[in-house]
Amino acid sequence: MPISRALFKFRKQLCGGLLALLLSVSGQDAFAQEPDVRVPNFWDPKAVHDRPTSIPDRIQFLAIDRYPPFVFRDPQGRLTGFNVDLARALCQELGSSCALRLKLFDVLIKALDEEEGDAIIAGLSRNRPGAGQLNFTEDYLKLPARFVVLTDDLESFDEQALGGRKIAVEAGSRFEAFAERFFPDAETVSFETAQDARDALRAGEVDAHFGDGLSLSFWLPSEAAENCCSFAGGPWLEPGYFDEGMAIATRADDPERAAALTYALRQLHQKGIYRELYLRYFPQSFY
Repeated sequence: MPISRALFKFRKQLCGGLLALLLSVSGQDAFAQEPDVRVPNFWDPKAVHDRPTSIPDRIQFLAIDRYPPFVFRDPQGRLTGFNVDLARALCQELGSSCALRLKLFDVLIKALDEEEGDAIIAGLSRNRPGAGQLNFTEDYLKLPARFVVLTDDLESFDEQALGGRKIAVEAGSRFEAFAERFFPDAETVSFETAQDARDALRAGEVDAHFGDGLSLSFWLPSEAAENCCSFAGGPWLEPGYFDEGMAIATRADDPERAAALTYALRQLHQKGIYRELYLRYFPQSFY
């Protein structure tokens, strides 16, 4: 399933509850996670990158609304979210002025081509029709697959020894395809929706659920989960299944802007700013 489709499906399923969760903890010290929480690192900490000679004076980002936790509105109607704050931090790092224009997802590439904006920050897939000629930055966020199990079974669960285990997955998803190919000793149990698969786990009908780590990170602490379950094992980022991440896209004739944004992303990581943003918007790490 392409990343843009997967993210929009996740948004449709969890938008209301996720927005409530984000707003309930915004501004609280509790938003920061425990010191040992794993924050993803997609950049080589030993690499040295020179500041590009061409830095844009202004960057007009194109994004979509109602896309928590990446873009949403606070109780005062102000835009906020991970992508909003990331865009602002990138501009500050580059010394560029910054603006954000909201568009419908299906017209993002057209709007970019018609120069209504300079860069798309909206989880656009590199495989989406029309995106093949765009320039993309390095990924700033990857979306791994994760196992979740009943918390009482956490110590006994071994993701490397799944013989005889019942693994709940969403039918037709890349999680189902991966489980059937790489977990042949397990019994893959397919459900119509990811929520049905989670409910089966919560009811004890299966041994584990294998699904999208991001959406699961918000389901686990939600009322719907009833404090039943926990992440088990580590993140799965296998090529061809879960390796495509979120990146910023620019026009084909604007590689300098993509290069400048990639440089800024690396700098935000090295300075700890990326970590602060990750901890702010993801109450439970999905890594």
